[in-house]
Amino acid sequence: MRIVDMHSHWGTRRGFPLRTPEELAQQKKTWNSDPVYHSEEEMIRHFRDNDARVILDLGYTKYIPIEEVSPLHDYAFDVQRKGMDVIAGHWLHIDPSHRDAGVCELRRCIEAAPGFVGYAVSGSGSAPASDPIWFPFYDLCAQTGTPVLIFVGTTGLGAGLPGGGGILLDDCHPRHLDFVAVKYPSLRIVAARPGWPWQTETIAVLMHKRNIWYELHGWSPKYFTPDLKHEISRRLRNRVMFGADYPLYSYARLRADWEKEGYTRDVLEGVFHRNAERFLAGEETQ
Repeated sequence: MRIVDMHSHWGTRRGFPLRTPEELAQQKKTWNSDPVYHSEEEMIRHFRDNDARVILDLGYTKYIPIEEVSPLHDYAFDVQRKGMDVIAGHWLHIDPSHRDAGVCELRRCIEAAPGFVGYAVSGSGSAPASDPIWFPFYDLCAQTGTPVLIFVGTTGLGAGLPGGGGILLDDCHPRHLDFVAVKYPSLRIVAARPGWPWQTETIAVLMHKRNIWYELHGWSPKYFTPDLKHEISRRLRNRVMFGADYPLYSYARLRADWEKEGYTRDVLEGVFHRNAERFLAGEETQ
């Protein structure tokens, strides 16, 4: 069964999501994998070998100066052009404190991207998605029809470090997702990753705000809460989308774990590719 992976990272040294020695040391403990770097060509071949079409996330760009961000975006687009059949596009992180310069860079990317582009909003280490600091970016996305990815639930970043590495978990509470959906009803929003420990609240927001899709990167499905497992084949079956979090998880492991959950083939096809294909085609949620 083919995969449309709505959220993965980079396997190249330049794009690898974990940067510091402390973060790299956490990879085994948090994701049960080890840092392995691939060339750009090897990464593209890996996606082809796994029949995966992927949206990539250069998450660490939200922590660096704006003058360093633009070359990384150009790097991402150049690599995509070498593998247009498997790299569908990118979620872009830009530090919202850059304000005007950040909005200009996002606009440049929207116009220059060779495929899909969306704006990623992770409260972890920045500000909750409901903070007005993000509003200029939401305004641009609403004007241009650019989707916004809003992270909910706990994060592996900072896990086990003193003070959680400064990461405040509450900044990714689903209340912030709910706020943005109300303030910007025309936005195409994707909620990112399982909402634990607020999974029930996340489901409530999804059921109330029908302009939100849901991708489940960062977890094996065997660890999903019972209420999430229940809704995947029921009220959320047309909005749940696969996210791998490559290179932290392998496609082989995630395929096997999803298949062991006992979902019908029709449900799995929706999760693995059909719902994402509808999203990328610009369809509304069902």
